[in-house]
Amino acid sequence: MILIADGGSTKVDWIAVDSQKKEVFRVKTLGLNPAIVPEEELHNRIIHMFQLINVKDDVEEIHFYGAGCGTPKPVEILRNILKSIFVNAEVFIAEDMLAAVYAASGKSPALVCILGTGSNSCYFNGTEMEMLVPSLGYILMDEASGNYFGKKLLIDYYYDRMPKRIAKKFKKEFNLEADHIKKNLYREPNPNMYLASFAKFMFEFKEDKYIKRIIKKGFQEFFKYRILPYKKTAETPIYFIGSIAFYFKDILEKIATKNNLKITDVIQRPIDNLLAYHKENIK
Repeated sequence: MILIADGGSTKVDWIAVDSQKKEVFRVKTLGLNPAIVPEEELHNRIIHMFQLINVKDDVEEIHFYGAGCGTPKPVEILRNILKSIFVNAEVFIAEDMLAAVYAASGKSPALVCILGTGSNSCYFNGTEMEMLVPSLGYILMDEASGNYFGKKLLIDYYYDRMPKRIAKKFKKEFNLEADHIKKNLYREPNPNMYLASFAKFMFEFKEDKYIKRIIKKGFQEFFKYRILPYKKTAETPIYFIGSIAFYFKDILEKIATKNNLKITDVIQRPIDNLLAYHKENIK
């Protein structure tokens, strides 16, 4: 049995396939970002998913693509955890950016971008990824991501820059007590996922001028720092992966046009495309 996993910071989509590459089951776990989530919590999030544990001795390969898996130390942490659970499996780990490439362009050259809980981009030349700037994560980078917009909403609420009618709804929907926010940001696992939870609020008000202004500014920052430096022409295919890109596709396309570029496709969840790629390319 082979496990294929597409892991963001918020959740991981798992698909199990048999030796004939036929799907056996699929499940979701909480995010497994080894750069942020403590080791014990990573372990618990896997073993508490009974579908995975039921087949742990039957798994021969794991292909895990995840947020936080772009540098050696976090990769080694996650590899050791997976090996300790799936004792008969060979474990392959790569960053979520590679899963986005496989799901979007396959083997064709393209600019591929992630706009979900976090954000990132690369140019895939048909053989390997070219990344001009490594991501430093949710505190310093992640322009136009869920956690980026979550921070913007919280800051505007506390500085009284949010329109009154939206602020009233925002207060009703979330616990905005300062101590509660600080606890989740500085003492709980996955502060980036916590921040991104506020971004879902924008979907309800996506036609509001205030929300549109925030989104446009965030998308323009993403293009400025994460797309335009590649210096590609309008003929270069551009793919976006993730819920932020998917739900605000109309605004994203307008920002692309403003920058003389055109988006080829926006994919909300890449797992099905990733499965198709593996069926075709993995022996």
